[in-house]
Amino acid sequence: MNMAAFSNPRGIKLQITGMTCASCAGRVERALLKVPGVSSASVNLATERAMVLALSTVPVAALKAAVEKAGYSASEHQDDRKRLPSGARDWWPVALSGALTLPLLAPMLLQLFGIDWTANGWAQLALATPVQFWLGWRFYRAGWKAVRAKAGNMDLLVALGTSAAYGLSVFLLFKHAEHGMPHLYFEASAAVISLVLLGKWLEHRAKRQTADAIRALNALRPTTARVRRDGIESDIPVEQLVIGDLVIVRPGDRVAVDGEITEGRSHIDESLITGESLPVAKSVGDRVTGGAVNAEGVLLVRTAAVGAETTLARIIRMVESAQAAKAPIQRMVDRVSAVFVPVVLGIAIATFLGWMVTAGDWEAALINAVAVLVIACPCALGLATPAAIMAGTGVAARHGILIKDAEALELAHSVTLVAFDKTGTLTEGKPSLAALEPAEDAVREDVLRFAAALQKSSSHPLAVAVLDRVRDESMAIPEAQQVVALPGRGVEGVVRGQKVALGSTRLLRELGLDEGQAKEAARQHEAQGRTVSWLIGSDGGQRRVLGLLAFGDTVKSSAGAAVARLHELGIKTVMLTGDNRGAAEAVAKRLGIDEVRAEVLPGDKASIVRELRETGEVVAFVGDGLNDGPALAAASVSYAMAGGSDVATETAGITLMRGDPRLVADSLDVSRRTYAKIKQGLFWAFAYNVLGIPLAASGLLNPVIAGAAMAFSSVSVVVNALTLRRWRGAADTPAA
Repeated sequence: MNMAAFSNPRGIKLQITGMTCASCAGRVERALLKVPGVSSASVNLATERAMVLALSTVPVAALKAAVEKAGYSASEHQDDRKRLPSGARDWWPVALSGALTLPLLAPMLLQLFGIDWTANGWAQLALATPVQFWLGWRFYRAGWKAVRAKAGNMDLLVALGTSAAYGLSVFLLFKHAEHGMPHLYFEASAAVISLVLLGKWLEHRAKRQTADAIRALNALRPTTARVRRDGIESDIPVEQLVIGDLVIVRPGDRVAVDGEITEGRSHIDESLITGESLPVAKSVGDRVTGGAVNAEGVLLVRTAAVGAETTLARIIRMVESAQAAKAPIQRMVDRVSAVFVPVVLGIAIATFLGWMVTAGDWEAALINAVAVLVIACPCALGLATPAAIMAGTGVAARHGILIKDAEALELAHSVTLVAFDKTGTLTEGKPSLAALEPAEDAVREDVLRFAAALQKSSSHPLAVAVLDRVRDESMAIPEAQQVVALPGRGVEGVVRGQKVALGSTRLLRELGLDEGQAKEAARQHEAQGRTVSWLIGSDGGQRRVLGLLAFGDTVKSSAGAAVARLHELGIKTVMLTGDNRGAAEAVAKRLGIDEVRAEVLPGDKASIVRELRETGEVVAFVGDGLNDGPALAAASVSYAMAGGSDVATETAGITLMRGDPRLVADSLDVSRRTYAKIKQGLFWAFAYNVLGIPLAASGLLNPVIAGAAMAFSSVSVVVNALTLRRWRGAADTPAA
């Protein structure tokens, strides 16, 4: 037995056809879960897609067979670029059904103008029959599959209801053919089928609009690239590119790959990827993202990622995953849908028996039972949540907010406190060496060289600032041996035979050292919001301070507006940083942050987040670094800033595609609006049935009106969700 199969489950996407309501999605889900080796299955009615997590030994054919046994069809999910648009090709059944039904409804419409006219009964039969058994055959087919699977769905309700009305009309027509024209109900059966077909067509068109974000992202993928190999330029399919290829990007072209510019300078429009409204200047050494548009200059880009590993491919996967996943609130809807159809059938039978007992009119009893069957469609219930999730995640993606899963989107609406890591989120994260002050008996150049030697192989922002200064001053950097990182404190090693360390004030105190004459200078730097590091040397085994280095980091221009926007939303703010308290409080005061936790070790950030959650707060944490992973995992909702580490991006539920902290407030706003749409959709879905079923059972709802209400209930829910596409965030306007 291959044990790797159990430790490495794989995700499988299936496209499901034939689902019409929430109970259908639930039945497909249960069928997939019964396949041996499947650990989880999530079926989304709006996307008609199943996400299955199964052992690598589970064949796709077994999953397809399970779906087909449940009464539906399944195929492996295709790239949205390859799927043909199907929104318009199935309009003809709706049009033909409407044309055949209109003469049947004409008497009802003409009565409004005082005209009494009714079509001949045999003509009504001729018009209604093709609608019932040809255009409406899909309801019989799907309803029969549901019966065989010992379940119910919308198709079964429609098939039973329209068949009852049609059958009653045929019975009355033949019974009274020789004794005048009886009242027939062909218009009810035909109108219900026509309205349901129209509703499904409109619903399908609306659902396609909720998936516009995916199609827009897929449209960004270039199909060909101009590559330079061995000095020869040629156009090749992007699938043939390999890492290291030199790709030529001409003005107006889309960048075909993720990579680094080796020649040229230009402005790049990344708006459809990051949501950034203005083109970004790029030159040699800058990274570019596949899908962005080159404005004016010719660029030569060295390929760094291709295929599924490109930023755009990862974005598409994240958006697809979020749109296919189920929000927690959907679980309640699934439980309701599982018993909905059987309950409706019971109510319809009770309605028929009740009218028979009280009125003794079996025609009225049957028509009222038909109205109950027709009005009670669980489509809107199944669409309310996924339609809003698709619209919300789609509009967020277009504005540079990538929501990894539906749970993060749903939870974000209830956030009460946002905790920020300082460096790289509220500040630019690119500090510079603002001051260097050697001790009395130390040489400035030696202090700088020793600090650079310890940081030579580090990518920490403070290390980069030191190395930049050394390069600017054209200094030689000595070699350092036995370099050891001191987590949250600094680094130490041996330089020119002397043991030296570079670290924070915390390290200085832990070593029992005094700042000496530099104490006042350090206090002044910290008061200005600068980060102070100390260079510590050893003289005959005795440690002493050789000097201090003060680093300044620029606060992001949009950080103040971001904090103010969070306060407008009623959300508290906390800043967590390893910097000294003076530097942290200076930044917090400038931005208006409510609470500061300074001199925090990386491992302590997660503890603080948990502590805040224990006080009853719903905590969102915003970070971008490798050491932010535990805190991101501990938060109720986690955010990773663009340009941060892969660990942060993978851990976070929400990724901000550009380093604008205003996107945090925007994401919370779009979450609140999305959750409101979910609640509105569910309210109206339940309202249709709570109000409609009693009216139908009491004889106050004509089957035709019931059919119209049922058909447009799901359409109204999807259209309501689509209003989210008009959302605009505060980060869409340039920061002051």
